[in-house]
Amino acid sequence: MNRLQRFIFSARRLSPPIIPPTCFLHRQPFSTSVTDASSSASSSASKSTSTLSSLKEDELAKFAAIADSWWHSEGPFKPLHLMNPTRLAFIRSTLCRHFSKDPSSARPFEGLRLIDVGCGGGLLSEPLARMGATVTGIDAVDKNVKIARLHADIDPVTSSIEYHCTTAEKLVDEGKTFDAVLALEVIEHVANPAEFCKSLSALTIPNGATIVSTINRSMRSYASAIVAAEYILHWLPKGTHQWSSFLTPEELTMILHRASIDVKEMAGFVYNPLTGRWLLSEDISVNFIAYGTKRNDLGNEDISASELHNSS
Repeated sequence: MNRLQRFIFSARRLSPPIIPPTCFLHRQPFSTSVTDASSSASSSASKSTSTLSSLKEDELAKFAAIADSWWHSEGPFKPLHLMNPTRLAFIRSTLCRHFSKDPSSARPFEGLRLIDVGCGGGLLSEPLARMGATVTGIDAVDKNVKIARLHADIDPVTSSIEYHCTTAEKLVDEGKTFDAVLALEVIEHVANPAEFCKSLSALTIPNGATIVSTINRSMRSYASAIVAAEYILHWLPKGTHQWSSFLTPEELTMILHRASIDVKEMAGFVYNPLTGRWLLSEDISVNFIAYGTKRNDLGNEDISASELHNSS
């Protein structure tokens, strides 16, 4: 084992490189109760927030600068290319269970309307379409959307994907809803995670499904997702991630709960440097993905940024 491999093993303390059972349920895993002492202040702040509150201009600029590389498997998005099969395995498993679909079918998502929020170049949207879903992909970076459309048009199956340069908030204003809403590796790049999750919830039909993946705010994630990925392995451009913008599983569960989404299942992704593969794991200390269901609540509760970070 070379020095780099020893570093990654030490930083991440990988769990055994085996694919664990399909279901890593954390039913009622985290407390979703929070104090309401700051509810009045947070409500006022929420009302004054614009419909574009979840956007960060500097984050949009970062991805616009490397948009041409979305489909270069050895380029800046190499981690997503490597992680995609594992993400899709979790999505197939949870959505088939949720919507009573056959996971062994070639097109298990037939008849489902899915939206890929922050679709980038379409790395997730295309396989979802191949699995039979009616897919809408949205991204706030126009160049990303153009790249996604060009690539999707190569295949008649994926050419049916509807790509739009817009935001989740704008679609909410238009009254759009979907059977399942997916936002993978997006929430760590938005300015207001709570408002963003409210938009995801509003786009999800009652009893529909919402899937969010992100990076845990832990020392292990700093070592692997920033130091290793950006400065040693050079998988990502330096500055791609800001550690302070990561959310812990508890924080994500809380803000989703406040947005009428109950987290039902959570799993981690771990990277095995010996095989170059990402695997599903019970270890959610770095990369993790959460599946939740939309409640039939009337309206959403407000949550302030200070309340969010005081929860961890």
